[in-house]
Amino acid sequence: MLRSCTDHGTLVLVYREAGQGLISRRRFLRRAGVIAAAVSMERAAVASGMAPPSTALDPNKLKPYVDPLPLPAVMKSSGVRPDPEDATKQIPVYCVAMEEIHQRVHRDLPPTRMWGFNGTSPGPIFETRSGQGLMVEWTNHLPAKHFLPIDHTLCGAEKDQPEVRCVIHLHGGRTPAKSDGYPEDWVVPGKSFTYHYPNRQDAALLFYHDHTMGINRLNIYAGLQGLFFIRDEAEDALNLPKGKYEIPLMLCDRFLRSDGQLEYPVSGDEKKPWVPEVYSNVMLANGRLAPYLDVEPRKYRLRVMNGSNGRFFRLSFGDLLEMNIIGGDQGLLPAPVKAKRALLTPAERADIVFDFSQHAGEKIILKSDSFDIMQFRVSASKTTDDSSLPSTLRPVERIPEASAIKTRRLTLDETMNDVQESMGMMLNKTPWHAPVTEKPVINTTEIWELVNLTEDTHPIHLHMVRFQLLDRRRFDVFGFQDTGELRYTGRPISADPEEAAWKDTVRCEKGHVTRIIVPFAGYTGRYVWHCHLLEHEDNEMMRPYDVVEA
Repeated sequence: MLRSCTDHGTLVLVYREAGQGLISRRRFLRRAGVIAAAVSMERAAVASGMAPPSTALDPNKLKPYVDPLPLPAVMKSSGVRPDPEDATKQIPVYCVAMEEIHQRVHRDLPPTRMWGFNGTSPGPIFETRSGQGLMVEWTNHLPAKHFLPIDHTLCGAEKDQPEVRCVIHLHGGRTPAKSDGYPEDWVVPGKSFTYHYPNRQDAALLFYHDHTMGINRLNIYAGLQGLFFIRDEAEDALNLPKGKYEIPLMLCDRFLRSDGQLEYPVSGDEKKPWVPEVYSNVMLANGRLAPYLDVEPRKYRLRVMNGSNGRFFRLSFGDLLEMNIIGGDQGLLPAPVKAKRALLTPAERADIVFDFSQHAGEKIILKSDSFDIMQFRVSASKTTDDSSLPSTLRPVERIPEASAIKTRRLTLDETMNDVQESMGMMLNKTPWHAPVTEKPVINTTEIWELVNLTEDTHPIHLHMVRFQLLDRRRFDVFGFQDTGELRYTGRPISADPEEAAWKDTVRCEKGHVTRIIVPFAGYTGRYVWHCHLLEHEDNEMMRPYDVVEA
């Protein structure tokens, strides 16, 4: 197992490279404890029902770029039903099964045990249009026993709960509360639930994924996520690359053993196997390790989503070739942003146009810092390109701060004990089951000040709504912890150009107050907001909030 520790040992360096900053001695010790715990993985794995681990896979020993990039199939409807909001209309209905699969991630590895949708992971793509509602019957066909280690000390994952249970959330969807995938609304194998997605929102790349209380990180790690496209006329009019020139890319990292099987790291403590973050040895693009894609020498539109549990991606092409970022979480930017890197925290999306026309006959690598993710093989033959990259894309009217009727100051917290072991994550120092404290009124606007008291950068996601990033500002963390007084130590930092569109997930950097302005438009009911580092979310860095009538 020393080999496994050595392989894991690169993770501290990876964390530093991924744009999250140098780590403190306390955090180094905490993560070192996770790394060293690999020594006891075999005992913990046996106790949890996992297969005993072999040595870690060394992806450098596999020949790269021998597998074509898989392109997820488009979901087909199975019929129509009356629209729940207008019985005079018929809307398409889809039937989706959550099931165990065995899927090959590389030519030279045996099929990997995963969980997926309708036989694949990531699942098939939903394609719909703004205002075109649809319904999905999600059916749990998974086995009764989980193949990843459950921590029964976590809220919602107690021993009296079924091991396998699922509920699906459409991330970024403006969805009625009863169809939003509330973490406690799960179903067990053999059961199903039907959700309604009205899709009354601008064109954007959303994604669907498991959202089960206490085991969300395990279900997504196992493979339960997929992409969801909404189109509209404003996007159509821009004549961006489309059809086979628009490529969906779900990126994630996973830890693979040398036998090609998934392994989820544990702490070494049989009573509490939870670990604070997961960074793994293999990068996957659409579920494949180091794939290639044959492209023509012309413009392509890449719809990229970070599906990792905890890893940040800082994407670049080749030797820092220039790309155009044209959109983010909730749709298009006002104008293209030229960049050599694109930073994506878990759950964030980037809409990228890359022009291969100057690279005929070349091979271009998509990278994230020191990791190569996939290869683009550019044809040497000439081709026509009738697509456009307009200088203006979609107006994004900035919300004036004066329109907010309320400002909420909410903290991001981490509780530690005397031996420097992470004990819990919270929002506003409030556990999950405490009474709801955030009750915005429908059709009003609020400013949320997210005060990060931890030593991590947290991607914070609000369900149902979209928002705009106002600014980030450094503050005196220790002074705030001692006195409760917020004293700024730097000037406000405006949103980066690629963050200037509507968002649903925001990067909250350590030692900063991140301010967002949120119009609560859509539906009333109970939703949640949470950190999208999945290990944090599962350890109560999640809170319900209620959108209420006036």
